Amino acid sequence: MDSRRLLVFREVARAGSLTAAARALGWTQPAVSQHLAALERSVGLPLVLRGPTGTSLTEAGEVLLRRADAVAAELHAAEEELASLAQLRAGRVRLHCFPSAAATLVPEAVRALATSHPGISVGLVEAEPPEALAAVGAGDADLALVFGYDAEPVGLGPLVWRPLLTEPVHLVLPPEGTASSLDALVDADWIGGCERCRVHLVDCCRAAGFEPALRHETDDYVVVQNLVARGLGVTALPESALTAYRHPEVRVLEEPALGHRVVGVAHRPGADQVPATAALLRELVAVVSGG
Repeated sequence: MDSRRLLVFREVARAGSLTAAARALGWTQPAVSQHLAALERSVGLPLVLRGPTGTSLTEAGEVLLRRADAVAAELHAAEEELASLAQLRAGRVRLHCFPSAAATLVPEAVRALATSHPGISVGLVEAEPPEALAAVGAGDADLALVFGYDAEPVGLGPLVWRPLLTEPVHLVLPPEGTASSLDALVDADWIGGCERCRVHLVDCCRAAGFEPALRHETDDYVVVQNLVARGLGVTALPESALTAYRHPEVRVLEEPALGHRVVGVAHRPGADQVPATAALLRELVAVVSGG
């Protein structure tokens, strides 16, 4: 059943004549008559009786009018809900994000969004880049805040990539010791992070001429720094992890040989046109730019 014809029939029933309905709709009377006739053919029953003073409903017309009123009410509600979304009075954004950004960038962006558009809710899920990208690709998330070392992250596929910032990776050393560069840590015990972080660390150490001895593995930057502070190894951490938490006893040294990490947002094509999603993207950019 054609919903447009159903609403035309509703207007005829409410107006009491084809002419009055045409006037209310801004159509011609023959156009209204054609839609009504097509609707009657589709239901297989007459809906309106035409007379010299106007129209009256048949029993089938009375039944259908009740349904037509319900359809009109639902369509009006849908229009109101869509208007709320378009005007950012409502909406929800699902964000998947790696831990250090979830502790640094995201809270400020979400707070700003809650202030400017309190009707928008943000659902945050902590996830490493492969899982976050997979969630966006599967439609389970709207945005993935992810990273790649010295380049955009692998596995983007058809997703749109928007870089936000580039951050250095630092050496994190125990309080005691004199080592001040990567190539001076040939004999050190190393603490590895997530899989991508470990691969990057090993590649950097190999480029410096040695194979790192990975004694511990954890992607919790608080645990990593506590291990380092107690002299149980050395590690490399990106700046955001040290911004989120900085152990007072570790030494942090700049080391260009460790490269940098590119942080950005991935989303499905066209997702940045959804008002609530676009609003969160703007807030993330503003946090990064200091605005």
